[in-house]
Amino acid sequence: MEKSNQTSPMVGFILLGLSAYPTLEKIFFVLILLMYLVVLLGNGVLILVTLLDSHLHTPMYFFLGNLSFLDICYTTSSVPLALDGFLTPQETISFSGCAVQVFLSYAMAGTECVLLSMMAFDRYVAICNPLRYPVVMSKPVYVPMAAGSWAIGGANSVMHTTLLTRLPFCEDSIINHFTCEILAVLKLACADISINVISIEVTNVIFLGAPVLFISFSYVFIITTILRIPSAEGRKKAFSTCSAHLTVVVIFYGTLFFMYGKPKSKDPLGADKQDLSDKFISLFYGVVTPMLNPIIYSLRNKDVKAAVRNLVARKAVSQ
Repeated sequence: MEKSNQTSPMVGFILLGLSAYPTLEKIFFVLILLMYLVVLLGNGVLILVTLLDSHLHTPMYFFLGNLSFLDICYTTSSVPLALDGFLTPQETISFSGCAVQVFLSYAMAGTECVLLSMMAFDRYVAICNPLRYPVVMSKPVYVPMAAGSWAIGGANSVMHTTLLTRLPFCEDSIINHFTCEILAVLKLACADISINVISIEVTNVIFLGAPVLFISFSYVFIITTILRIPSAEGRKKAFSTCSAHLTVVVIFYGTLFFMYGKPKSKDPLGADKQDLSDKFISLFYGVVTPMLNPIIYSLRNKDVKAAVRNLVARKAVSQ
């Protein structure tokens, strides 16, 4: 490929977004802005209560606080840019800015995959081996588990971002997406992307397949143990401690599998429809899921609801 057919890394990209649907842009700007505010508020409150309420200083809520912080970071890395794109006819982003966004989104996604597995292990130990729980899930254990989740997600993202930044890009620098989603960016490369594709497929197996298997086996043991509890009240209480996590897992992995696991259309018209559906799926994964997480944990957890009430009561008294 001639150099004249390649774009300089400093030129950057144009984000197409929903520019072909101006009416939808206005609607989605309002919807996404409102959802982003809910993400910040809901996850921010969860972080506060897990830090300020001593009753929530346990491994489960430590992981939940990490999940909330992760959701805030992920949405903040992409939503402001998407919102700006709805208001700007041709939203542009530099090559370095695009690389940073790819890094952050991949790092957050990888971290969440591992973190949800750690949370499943925590629930397994709590329900299947409650007498050993204080020893197995002591602070010297669960803090490195959370830190390891962040480190693994970050290391995986460094690899993909490095492979991406080494590619030459063609003059047609229009990304058919709201943000620098890695699959949309790779379509613009003027070189062989087989290594990138293989690395993404391997990553999918490691960060999607392996955690899902681990979580599934954990819940087989968890459900088996719960069904052996003699009293109905005891079974209900035990299941309530893991139902929120299971709901979040189904939504999170279901969206990821649908986004990266579905077959790609070879028909141009079908591809256009697929690009539009990919954008909406990405929005659901990037905004709706982080918005639902604190709602799910709050509605299904008496401890969290009590902690929020106590926080509000203390704020009212102080005023």
